[in-house]
Amino acid sequence: MAIKDIVCLLDIETDLTTAPVQIAAELAIKLNAHLTGISPLIEPIVPALMVQPVPDQFISDARNRAEEKAQSSLQRFADYADRSAVTYETRLLDVTPGGLDTFVNHTRMCDLIVVGQDNPDRPEPLRTDLIEAALFDSGRPILVVPYVGIEAFSCKKVMVAWDGSKTSARAIHAAMPILELADEVQVVMVEAQKLHLPGDPGADLAVYLSRHGVKVSVEKIPAPASGVSDALLNHIHDNQIDLVVMGGYGHSRVREFILGGATRGMLTAMTVPCIMAH
Repeated sequence: MAIKDIVCLLDIETDLTTAPVQIAAELAIKLNAHLTGISPLIEPIVPALMVQPVPDQFISDARNRAEEKAQSSLQRFADYADRSAVTYETRLLDVTPGGLDTFVNHTRMCDLIVVGQDNPDRPEPLRTDLIEAALFDSGRPILVVPYVGIEAFSCKKVMVAWDGSKTSARAIHAAMPILELADEVQVVMVEAQKLHLPGDPGADLAVYLSRHGVKVSVEKIPAPASGVSDALLNHIHDNQIDLVVMGGYGHSRVREFILGGATRGMLTAMTVPCIMAH
């Protein structure tokens, strides 16, 4: 399916035009897609255990500050989109912790969601919750952009992390319009002999991708003691990968939180953009 409608979740805790906006605009131009910038207006929450009543003015002032930040991010997005000559629109969404339905509903009618990785030095409100809501509840793929930033979007050299799972298959199908633009696609399997795939692991996927005109090779790599995510991150670095395509949370979130997993590892330590689907 073609990518013709892209949604970008905007950063509000900065005065800069951030990498997710730049990448979303570049992708929209490459794919002749429409771009929507969504800015979350985070509703102030009064702690339930407050001993004294919180003055109405305090809540009103907090909401006004949140709205100023959200409106400012929309203006930065519009200014950048105007300079980029991309077809776009903007949306301001009320978002509350534990109530992300408004955001999810707006993302279901798009082909790709672009969002920045959570930056521990400048955290965005509810960023992890919004990423997981998009991944689990929107039914749409997401493109996560590392907070370290990149000079420009490139899909010349793409790594597909393949384990035979339905989440990996969905990510590949969603990313196909981008894979078809690549000069080289590497299908990478970590500990391939343990995946219990029929026949020669990765061969069927290579044939499928080649039928779409994708230039593909298959790489089987070992897993270090530190885990699958480190194996993938090392391969990305050693092979100068521009973009990763992988399934997101093939195991339950609880299991990944307790035991660790490829998704959590990538979301924490990613160095290049990553397309994920669940």
